[in-house]
Amino acid sequence: MSEQPVPPPRATRSAGSSHNLPEPEQIRRTETARLKAKAVAEQAQASRPPPPAPVAGAKRPYSSMTASQTPTTVRDAAAASPQKRDQNGFIRPPSNDYIRPAKKYARSDFIEYDFSKMTDTKGGFLSTVDDPHNKAMWKGQQREEQKPEGMTMAEWEKERIRRKLRANRAGPYEPGISILDTINGKEEEDEEAALLAAAENAEIESGTFKGKYGDGKRDVQGKCRECSSLEIDWKWQDVFGVGVCNSCKDKLPDKYSLLTKTEARDDYLLTNEELQDEDIMPHLERPNPHKQFFHPMQLFLRLQVEAFALGPEKWGSPEALDAEYEKRQLVSKERKQKKFRNKLEDLKRRTRVEAYKRAKLGGGADAQFGQKIRGRYDRHEHEWGRSVLDPETGMTRKRCEECGMEVEELEF
Repeated sequence: MSEQPVPPPRATRSAGSSHNLPEPEQIRRTETARLKAKAVAEQAQASRPPPPAPVAGAKRPYSSMTASQTPTTVRDAAAASPQKRDQNGFIRPPSNDYIRPAKKYARSDFIEYDFSKMTDTKGGFLSTVDDPHNKAMWKGQQREEQKPEGMTMAEWEKERIRRKLRANRAGPYEPGISILDTINGKEEEDEEAALLAAAENAEIESGTFKGKYGDGKRDVQGKCRECSSLEIDWKWQDVFGVGVCNSCKDKLPDKYSLLTKTEARDDYLLTNEELQDEDIMPHLERPNPHKQFFHPMQLFLRLQVEAFALGPEKWGSPEALDAEYEKRQLVSKERKQKKFRNKLEDLKRRTRVEAYKRAKLGGGADAQFGQKIRGRYDRHEHEWGRSVLDPETGMTRKRCEECGMEVEELEF
């Protein structure tokens, strides 16, 4: 019987032995190498260029959101609260105390944003700013002037208000009031204007003066034609060529109210060509109240519309206008009645044809209107009678009660 191999005895270390402990020189070298590596890392980090400043409206790079660069103070609502032990060593149940505000916003009441430095991305959709030369982008939209670069929103808003006041001749852009600017306040320089003014004065004295619009009022540049006030609406003076103040406009709405294009066309029977002629019928444009991107609304002065429609150029008198309106109403009514009669005749014709088909195809006199007529194009369904056994052939025979067709069947 062979003896089993005995493993060599394990080396033991006495309590007072220090054979495996590092030497002081080895510890000094290790610490020196660690400090050198730390200095090299700090120098490399200092020489690294700083990250680019974030651009307003631009997307953050993925590297700024990685876990390696995430600060320790960032909030993470998905992470659970650290487990805490009480004085007895037991773990407390989880709570919702991990949802807390950030420290820098915990004591502030609001967060202030500089909207002038933010970029409107239009929700990620393409807009006229992305492709200003694309006609499909501008379809149905008004072309508004964009804010110039380098101008803040407050400055751009002031510029827009200034342009609006200048277009309406209001505020600081309103012309000054002076008696010297009126025709009656200075000597006439033009002989033709002087002769015209003399003729008007003679007609006014004789009581035969009718004026430009037939209301007996004289139009003087810079004066109200009703009360001779110098505080007129300069926008109306530029567009309509009529000098009138705001108080007279409110007092006399039957003369100085504004009409839409539809009202001028339907009530005074004017054509689109006449309304589009600026020399005959000037108009004032306003934004469309129904849709912003619709065509602007055209407003006409009632005084000018009535003067043209009731003048010799168009209808001549209110009676002629009423007669023309009644005539067009009769024509429209006759057109509707003719259309109704044509539809009624077509209904009668189709009814007579159906009655004729009913009588011809077997409907008979008892057939009523609305019942189905069986014609040659209708699909026939056989109504088989009782099967009869033929003793000679041993087959069953059946017949359709409506068309008389017979078939034979063999039963197994």
